[in-house]
Amino acid sequence: MAYAAKRLVTMIPVLIFLSIIVFSLIHLIPGNPAQVILGQDASPSSIRALEMQLGLNLPLPEQYLSWLGGILHGNLGRSLLDNQPVSQLILQSLPVTAELAVGTIIVAIAIAFPLGILAAVYRDRWADAVTLFVSTIGISVPPFWLGMIFLIEFTVRVHWFPSSGYEPLWSHPLRNLSVMTLPILATGFREAGVLLRMLRASLLDVLDQDFIRTARAKGISGWKVIFHHATKNALIPVITTGGLQIAGLLGGIVITETIFSLPGFGSLLVESVFSRDYTTIQGTALVAALAVVVVNLLVDITYGLVDPRMRK
Repeated sequence: MAYAAKRLVTMIPVLIFLSIIVFSLIHLIPGNPAQVILGQDASPSSIRALEMQLGLNLPLPEQYLSWLGGILHGNLGRSLLDNQPVSQLILQSLPVTAELAVGTIIVAIAIAFPLGILAAVYRDRWADAVTLFVSTIGISVPPFWLGMIFLIEFTVRVHWFPSSGYEPLWSHPLRNLSVMTLPILATGFREAGVLLRMLRASLLDVLDQDFIRTARAKGISGWKVIFHHATKNALIPVITTGGLQIAGLLGGIVITETIFSLPGFGSLLVESVFSRDYTTIQGTALVAALAVVVVNLLVDITYGLVDPRMRK
């Protein structure tokens, strides 16, 4: 608990630094948001009037302090395009991406752990060769290409799954699962390839250590040694890799969301970039950065739960 509390305190300056970086980089994007809103034929006077109304005419330090003050009060500002609260836009889109990310990790674990353990136990045999082939395919095939193949085969040809029409899980569970199955499989297969390789390499390293040979010499059954001794000690690199994958999924599955017409967090970020909606870009980028920091904290805490030696 003390370690977690200390990490939470260190997150504060990190988030402030990230907010400065996000704010500064956003304003390097070429284009005038006021002109984007009003159109190319807008007069200079109307553009200046809108800039004054939105506070875009203020110096950048004042704009940043105003934005930061709103964040400290739970206000991420309003969209420059439709005047909706940015927090509302994020809350509407984040559950879609969160569901896709959670489903992806579940699929990745379900594929990676059995195959990774088999590959390590039966190294240099047919099971190891098949597993390495599967992981290579998973790493090499882009999720968007696999998603398009799924759409062609299972939506266009056999009509098993719909191509769009997202519904929340809590309102229409069956409809939600039918829409989310293909994108989850498309992204989960690639993440499984990464986890599988990491688990296999880590397990091979652990299985060659002395305490494994000692456990086997004591007469402990082979699979008990694998699951109760080797796998647990091989989890630290896997947890690190899994944490990085989860952090990257929040903004990295935007192409998958676009292919399957999912109104997710990544789609919101890309649309706001194209429309020069500075306020929405800043809010979504800050939430994405916060998610990465939180995931790293959870990964560090998980280290201590898996390996007691890490608590020290």
